[in-house]
Amino acid sequence: MSSSQSSLSAPRPNKTLLALRHVHFEDLGILAPFFAERGYAIEYVDAPVSDLRSLDALSPDLLVVLGGPIGAFDEAIHPFLADELALVKARLDAKTPILGICLGAQLMARALGAKVYSLGVKEIGYAPITLTAAGETSPLAALGDTPVLHWHGDQFDIPAGAEHLARTSVGAHQAFSRGRHALGLQFHLEADAARIESWLVGHACELGAAGIDPVGLRADAQRHQARLAKAAPTVVGRWLDALPH
Repeated sequence: MSSSQSSLSAPRPNKTLLALRHVHFEDLGILAPFFAERGYAIEYVDAPVSDLRSLDALSPDLLVVLGGPIGAFDEAIHPFLADELALVKARLDAKTPILGICLGAQLMARALGAKVYSLGVKEIGYAPITLTAAGETSPLAALGDTPVLHWHGDQFDIPAGAEHLARTSVGAHQAFSRGRHALGLQFHLEADAARIESWLVGHACELGAAGIDPVGLRADAQRHQARLAKAAPTVVGRWLDALPH
């Protein structure tokens, strides 16, 4: 196929997606091509080094707040988090679409008035989630028993007015939704096994301190990637399809 034919067949972006990123390798991963196919033009903003106050929280059609190796309550150490929290709150208050992953979901929970706190252990590795009754009728039902990547040491409480969607034996609060516009996921649907080495290197100290073998984690990533590559876009697609228009 010629380059002109390829460009004609590619979807033309007609929506905007702003992704707040905290470390470079924790990006949209396997969800990036899916969002592009859905017509989103993707823009990344590196939250720690950007002027978040200058951003219009309501301008993008979709805001995705990604993960990172800091606490959602660490604004005394990382002052940019106060501005990011304000941006997330503005988005939530306006009831416009927002997806939070790991740290992003924790910031959403805080913006909605819920506590975020240490889980007491590190939940790192691939394991399935257990859906609540609300979760069984949510987009997360598309996961079935597919193991997802957990990589966190903190947990959020479920915000008032939100639905508790999932749990694991380690962390009781793994996902929540608020209306149809807000979805918070403690786990990583987006992680790409083809790039898991960046995670293993970038978080090597955390893995070592937690006593987790990167060799086994790498093997699990490769083992589960094919199922996740199908299930993750299905989950997010069902959520997008249910958004208010």
